[in-house]
Amino acid sequence: MTAGLPPTIAAAAGALRAGETTSVALTEAMLERADRLDDRIGCYLFRCDDAALARAKQADAELAAGDDKGPLQGIPLAVKDIVATADCPTSAQSLVLDPAWGDQGDAPVVRRLREAGAVLTGKTSTMEFAIGLPDPAKPFPVPRNPWNLDRWSGGSSSGTANGVAAGFFYGGVGTDTGGSIRMPSALCGITGLKPTFGRVPKAGVVPLSWSLDHVGPMARTAHDCALLLEVMAGYDAADPLCLDAPVPRYVDALDGSLDGVRVAVQRRHHVDAPFVDPSTVARFDEALAVLEAGGAVVEEVDIEAFDILNEAVAPLFMTEAFAYHRPTMQTRWDDYFATTRVMVASAAFYTGTDVVQARRVRNHVLGRVNEVLGRYDVIATLTNGVGAPNAVGLDFAAALVLPVFTGPWNALGLPGASVPIGFTNDGLPVGMHLAGPSLGEAAVLRVADAYQQRTDWHLRAPSL
Repeated sequence: MTAGLPPTIAAAAGALRAGETTSVALTEAMLERADRLDDRIGCYLFRCDDAALARAKQADAELAAGDDKGPLQGIPLAVKDIVATADCPTSAQSLVLDPAWGDQGDAPVVRRLREAGAVLTGKTSTMEFAIGLPDPAKPFPVPRNPWNLDRWSGGSSSGTANGVAAGFFYGGVGTDTGGSIRMPSALCGITGLKPTFGRVPKAGVVPLSWSLDHVGPMARTAHDCALLLEVMAGYDAADPLCLDAPVPRYVDALDGSLDGVRVAVQRRHHVDAPFVDPSTVARFDEALAVLEAGGAVVEEVDIEAFDILNEAVAPLFMTEAFAYHRPTMQTRWDDYFATTRVMVASAAFYTGTDVVQARRVRNHVLGRVNEVLGRYDVIATLTNGVGAPNAVGLDFAAALVLPVFTGPWNALGLPGASVPIGFTNDGLPVGMHLAGPSLGEAAVLRVADAYQQRTDWHLRAPSL
C-alpha cells in the first residue's frame, strides 16, 4: 500500500469522515503511484484520471456538506476491462471486440458503485475475453505479479488483483468463470470473493460462459469485500439470470467470532494433487490451526466425485465460449490471441453427450456438497497449490497442469472467497479458499474476516 495512506477501504472511509485525508489526496496519490510503477506492473488498460479527480472533488464536497452516501464514497476503485463503463472504452483486451460494444453506458454493477460515491480510476488488464494466456505478440500489457515482477499475476481478473496489491486503488470489480477472481487474488496476496451465481448482475459484461460467469469484489480484506458486495449485489432485470433476493448487510456478520463455526476441510484432490508445492500445504495447515484455535470446529470430509467435477468444468464453459466466438473466429482468426484460439476452438471436439454428462456430474456433486453444507458452515480448501508461475514463457500445456482448485465452485454456483494465508518458500503468496451455501456469502465473509482479525497476511504489501 502507498506509504502514509490508510491501508483498506474501511480505514480510508474512516479517515475521510475524520477529516484526516480527502478523496482528492487519496486519488492523486494512487494515480501518481500508477504513473511510476505501472509500466512494470501491467495493471491498467485505460485510465480515467480527469473523471476520477472530478469525482473525488465531488465526493469531498458531498462529505463536507453532510451528504454521506456510505463507506465507498470517495474511495478509488477500478473495473476489469470486460465490464462496460460510460467514461472508458471496453476492449476485453482484444483486437476483436467491436468498439461500439462499450457504448452501452455503465453496466449495472458500475452504476451502483458510482451511485455509492466511488471514484473509478480506470479499466484493468485481463486475459483476452477472460480466457487464454498473455500474448506478447499483441499490443497489450502482460500483467505482472507485484511480489515478483518475473511472475504472472494470475487469471483473467489479473489487473484488478495486481493493482490492489500494488496500491493503485483500494479494490475493484472482477469476474470469475473458472477462478478468475480467486486465483489472481491468491497469487497476488489479496482477498477476492466469487458470490453465488446471479447474486451480482452480469448485464454489461462481455460473456465467456453464460451459465458459469460471476461478477464479484476484490480488495485487500474480507471486510472490504463485504462493503463492496453490499453495493454490487441485488436484482437487475437486465440480467435474466440475476437472483431476486434481498441483500443483507454483510458487514453485520463480521463479529470476529469463530465460536460454534464448523469448517469442513476437503483435502483429497487438493493437498494430494500433482505438482502441489509442500510449502502451500504447510500454510494451509497453519491457517486451519488459526481457525481451530479461535474456536472453530475443523473436521475433514471427502466429497464424492469432486475430482470428476474438476474435469467436467471444461466442457461446460468452453462449449458456451465457442458458441459466442465461433462466428467471429471464422473471419478474425489471426486477430485472436494464440491461446484464446486454441482453447475456444478446441471446444468443437466436445459432443452433446460430453456436455450432458458434465451437467450430470455437476448435479450429483452439488447434492453431495449441499449435504456437507447442511452440517458445516463453510468448506475449506487450498486456492492455489503453487505460487505464481513465470510471466514469460507460460504456455498452454504448463497452464493446464497448474494446481488451482477454483473451477468446481463455478459449476456449483456457490459462493467462495480466497484469503491470503502466507507465502511459499519462494516468497510467493498462497490463498485459502472458503466456500459456503447458496446465498451464504455472509458465512464465508464471517470466517474469512475472523481469520484476518487473527493474522496480518492481508496487510502485507510488496516492496516496489
